[in-house]
Amino acid sequence: MKILSILIFLSSTLLLQAQSKLSLMDELSMEPVENATIRIKGSNKAAVSNEKGEVFIDFSEEDTLQISHLKYRKQSLTNIKPGEVIYLERLTFRISEVLLRGNPQIDPAQSLVKTNFREKVVQPKNVGELFSDINGFSLIKRGSYAMDPSMRASQYEQLNIQFDGGTKAMHACPSRMDPITTLVNPEEVTRIEIIKGPFSVRYGNTSGGIINMVTDNAVETSDKLSGSVSSGYESNGNSMVNMVQLQGNLNKLDLSGNFSHRDYGDYEDGEGRSIPSSFRSLGYNLEAGYSFNEINRLKAGFRQSFGRDVKHAGLMMDTDEDNSSIYSLDYNYRPEEGKLRGLTAKAYYSFVDHIMSNYNRPSFNRTAAISVVDATTYGGKLETEWKLNNKWRLFTGVDVTNLSRDGQRERLVKVSMAGEPLAMPMEFQDKVWQDSYVNDYGVFTEAKFILSEKDIFNFGARLDHIVAESKDPDAGFAELYPDTGKSDEQLFSGTVSYKRLLKDNYSLEFSYGRGARPANMEERYIAYFNIGRDPYEYVGNPNLEAEVNNQFEIGLKGKEIYTGNLKHFSFSASAFYSIYENYIVGLVDESLTRRNMPSQPPVHPKVFRNLDDAYKTGFELSGELAFTSGFKLGTDLAYTYTQNEDLGESLPLSPPLVSRSRIEYENEKFWAGVYYNITADQENIAPSFGETRTPGYSLMDLKAGTTAIKNLNIGVGVLNVFDKYYHSHLNFAFNNQADFTRQPITEPGRNFTVFVNYNF
Repeated sequence: MKILSILIFLSSTLLLQAQSKLSLMDELSMEPVENATIRIKGSNKAAVSNEKGEVFIDFSEEDTLQISHLKYRKQSLTNIKPGEVIYLERLTFRISEVLLRGNPQIDPAQSLVKTNFREKVVQPKNVGELFSDINGFSLIKRGSYAMDPSMRASQYEQLNIQFDGGTKAMHACPSRMDPITTLVNPEEVTRIEIIKGPFSVRYGNTSGGIINMVTDNAVETSDKLSGSVSSGYESNGNSMVNMVQLQGNLNKLDLSGNFSHRDYGDYEDGEGRSIPSSFRSLGYNLEAGYSFNEINRLKAGFRQSFGRDVKHAGLMMDTDEDNSSIYSLDYNYRPEEGKLRGLTAKAYYSFVDHIMSNYNRPSFNRTAAISVVDATTYGGKLETEWKLNNKWRLFTGVDVTNLSRDGQRERLVKVSMAGEPLAMPMEFQDKVWQDSYVNDYGVFTEAKFILSEKDIFNFGARLDHIVAESKDPDAGFAELYPDTGKSDEQLFSGTVSYKRLLKDNYSLEFSYGRGARPANMEERYIAYFNIGRDPYEYVGNPNLEAEVNNQFEIGLKGKEIYTGNLKHFSFSASAFYSIYENYIVGLVDESLTRRNMPSQPPVHPKVFRNLDDAYKTGFELSGELAFTSGFKLGTDLAYTYTQNEDLGESLPLSPPLVSRSRIEYENEKFWAGVYYNITADQENIAPSFGETRTPGYSLMDLKAGTTAIKNLNIGVGVLNVFDKYYHSHLNFAFNNQADFTRQPITEPGRNFTVFVNYNF
């Protein structure tokens, strides 16, 4: 019997060796796909993948391989070589909303994905704070509500921020009280995809990088009805958030919706000072998708959010009302055979109206001011994907982004320039946006050339046609730029990169990207408004040249799998150098005088200008060691150095060196983590921007949670354990506050948090 067993084993081993091996992988998770069937077209040969995703089958390169699985899209492939890895696309995943599929033969260069935002939650965050734990990112903070992500000292329109694969919504407030991060519920976000520079031309123009926030995917469930209820609390600020999500699948029709309410109070910093930061917000989202068949899908979405009584410690005014509505429509066609492998179409429309005032600020005693502004963004994208052969994959398309804004500020001046009360207060009306628009019409093509299984090239080119105009110019602005009318400009962007797959789970990338972005609406058309971190009024410049980033980057990623007590070690490293043309900053113009309170310093406003010489350079490092016992050790390190050669100083809003370390433990029912972050001093500053040296600081957070009860997740945390008093270098300074001088906004002190989520 023993001899027979040996003979059977040897014969089966020899049979497998005689057959060719293929590996099947999920293109999103990069996990092996088990129980997939491969058939040889026109024959009876077939085989099924094992738990490692391996398939052993005898075939030749001339054969057509037909791959099928209940959860993945069918494929028919030719010219496949033995030993190749084949990536399978999930049937239910909304591919039009995802930029990074986990397939090295498709994904853009120098990219990363941050996931698991809905796991291990211990506090009710906003979307801006989701970026705080991503290596290379910082936050620009004006209060607890309005936060903008900054990546490698690039921010605002230097980053192309969108959600669900291209939907955009632009802020109405010139001080960015309502960035796109306030218009999406953070509990919806399941992954954030990042391209770390101008290394793809498919997603709109950018100079600094692309960020795509992917919201919850209702169609991944097969349940007729499912959902979740969430609630969170923070002790520092007595803040609450509540949310309900529902989703259902009715054969070809799937529906989803959510509703959230947030009520945040003023928090206390490490010295016990109450920081004006409270706000209330309410939002909901409705989506409906219809799958005509396995290759055709249509989806419609509608979301609204409402902010009320929002305090902005770093701005001149507070938000009375902020209302936004966003409509989107997506169509996705994914044929199983032929050279055309995909067609996606997207259309969206957003409207934001915003009311802000200084009625609860000290300046109200001198001048009462209220602004009513709005922003309309609409656009779309049409893209085709072609697999010309096994070596060439081509993406071509067009996209449109149109932005228009209008609104005015009403001022009632109660005090004379000498400080005496006026018997008859004077009324003024200021044109905030001058009824302006900036429209972008783009055409692009991007190609992947697979030289071999290990060598992949990427080429891309993009042309943007920009049309901009101020239809109702302010009298003073028109006097400053008498010849300004409708402007047209053409921008060219391009990229080339090379990726070498060194071995399993290892890759090396070399990339170059030329990203061109037009001047944004503030930089073109703002007229004597305080919109920056410093106390200057700003004046736009419609004659600005487009800002261009020439970025060079090298990136290395790897993951080593072990047996025994050590599970795996993963790491990544990247270094970049950016040479800028026409970098846009505000510079003091001594020939002009500020409009509001002209005798109050600084007397001269800033006008947006192009710099001749500026650059950025830096690196990111990360590593993680995982043990079979459930413990993980991780560390991240990021640094960006910038230089404005024209003024001999740093570029504004450049973050310092930051390191993040963590020790985590997880089993089937419990998880816990200790997180320790060190931020270095920032000596490289931009004095012309009102920056001062920022001292370094270190923070420790403790987090834990349990899933011991089925469908119930409970997370608790102690943030800023040692109650440190500190501020981030990128924070705005207190502005127009009764109890604070013009110093940077300090961060929350010790904070106890809890978050509960129940799924059904």
